[in-house]
Parts: sequence; structure tokens; C-alpha cells
Amino acid sequence: MKILVLHSDVPPNAPPEDQDTLIAARAVAAALIELGHEAPLAAFVNDREALRQVIVPHRPDVVFNLVEGIDGEGRLAYLAPQMLADIGVPFTGAGARALVLTGDKPRTKKMLREAGLPTPTWSEPPHWDWLGAGRWIVKCADEDASIGLDDGAVVEAPEVEARAACCANAFGGRWFAEEFIEGREFNIAIVERAGEPHVLPMAEMMFIGWPVERPRIVGYNAKWDEDSFESTKTVRRFGVEYREPDLARELRFLCEESWALFRCRGSARVDFRVDSEGRPLILEINPNPGIAPDAGLIAAAHEAGLSYGDLVEGIVKEAVR
Repeated sequence: MKILVLHSDVPPNAPPEDQDTLIAARAVAAALIELGHEAPLAAFVNDREALRQVIVPHRPDVVFNLVEGIDGEGRLAYLAPQMLADIGVPFTGAGARALVLTGDKPRTKKMLREAGLPTPTWSEPPHWDWLGAGRWIVKCADEDASIGLDDGAVVEAPEVEARAACCANAFGGRWFAEEFIEGREFNIAIVERAGEPHVLPMAEMMFIGWPVERPRIVGYNAKWDEDSFESTKTVRRFGVEYREPDLARELRFLCEESWALFRCRGSARVDFRVDSEGRPLILEINPNPGIAPDAGLIAAAHEAGLSYGDLVEGIVKEAVR
């Protein structure tokens, strides 16, 4: 097959979360070539007719969509699948609807709550309804990559508005607060097989040697600064399916329900906190999780016995099925 690997147009001075897109694109292309496919790379352009002129000369059987942001804004990533659908070329991964819905975290949580799926309480400006006593975590409502997530993101209720205003000034975008769940964290990857979601081995994030006074969160440094304390001390552990089968069944059910609710395709990741009473709560859904070789999706695939090439080819097959 000829598979055009389409990635974000990333400038040389882009931050690491954007550079990761290029790392993923090169790795995917290399894996596809090793499997015998043609896999040229191309940068996304934010104009439908200009994008058509990029794609048509390649005559691809499918486009491997790795556009994770446009002009540095993740909330605009939905434009890529929207334009690809308009052009009429098959593409991998989530459609525009899933990216629009999950790209707005409060909207995601509202849909989860309306579907009867558990998610922590949240509060939004300007009225900050339901902002009760206790600890809250202030998050960007429309960007991912853990932008603005550090120890200072976890605050008491009276500090929420000031923290949100500070982050909006520093990073732009919309900010909201979510009840901070003191508990265990799971990041669970899902891949599509024959049109159905298949939950990969479940990763629990372990905070090794973590100071008791620091909130246990997978923040920006943990994801993007591999030499940082946060990165070296945040370790994935697999095996909950065997150690705690009842919890694993509930996590799998919630993953499958989330996949169906947001009409995911190709792959996805669902992030959870499990509270002190053992109840899983859905934090976020990522319908196009990172696919760079060091990503959590790849770690889960390897745990399942899948090579990088197996995973990439499986995603392609679902796109043209």
C-alpha cells in the first residue's frame, strides 16, 4: 500500500510535546516501510484545497493521521480529519466528532455524567458552580499534553480562581477545576480490532519515592522532561488483571463504554483515578494517543506481545476495513 504519513507542521523551536509528533511520524513511516509499504511524509496545511494538493499527487491508499495540533493549538486538531473526510481519502484514527468532544474536557465530563459513567466533580468559570471545600486540580479545558500541570495545579478551593487566571495568562486557553482524587492512577490503552475495541494490558502509574507533601500527578515534566525527578520516579506497572480481577473488569467496562460514547477509531486511551474506596473515575479520553516509540500506547502493546510494526499495521487495516 501507499500510506501517506501526515503530521503537524512543527517549527524547529517548538516545545517537546509538539516535536513528539515528528518523532512519531518518522517512527511510523519507518515501520510501514519495513513492512513493505510506501510511506512518504507530509506536513499538514490548514486549507482544504492546499491540503488536497499535498495529498493527491501521492495517490495514497490511506493517510496515517498524526496531526495533533495546528499552529501549536491542540484544540484545532479536529480540522485534519474533517478536511481528510471532505477530500474523500481514508485516514487512520479518530474522526472530527471525537476530537471536538474530547478536546473540550468539561464537555467530555458532562457527556460521561449524562451517560451514567463516573467522573470527578468539576467546576468552570465564570460562576464556579459546585466548587466545594477540599483539594482541586486546575487544568486546561481545551489542550492536552499536561500543559500547566505541576505541583501548583493542586490547590484548595479558595485558590482555584487565582490559579486558573494565572494559567490563562501564562498559557492562554480556557481553564477549569476538577475535584482532586487522592488515589491510584491508570492510563489504559485501547486498539480497534475488526471494528471492536480491544483493551490492552492496563498500566498503573506508580509514584516511586515520591515525597509525601507532593501531589501524585503525571504532570508536564513527567511526560516531557525525561531527566526530571517526575519522569524518572513515575513508572508504569502492569498486571492489575491478575492481581485485582474485579477492578480490572470494571476498568475494562468503562473503557469500552467510553470508546462507544465518543465513537473512537483506531486507538484511544482512557485515564482514570481509583479512589480510596476502590471506585474508578474517568478523568479524560484521548482518542488519538501518542504513538512515538516511548509512548504509553506502545508500552501496553509490547506488554500484549505486539511489536511496533504490528500496532501500526493494525491501525492501518482498521482504517481501510
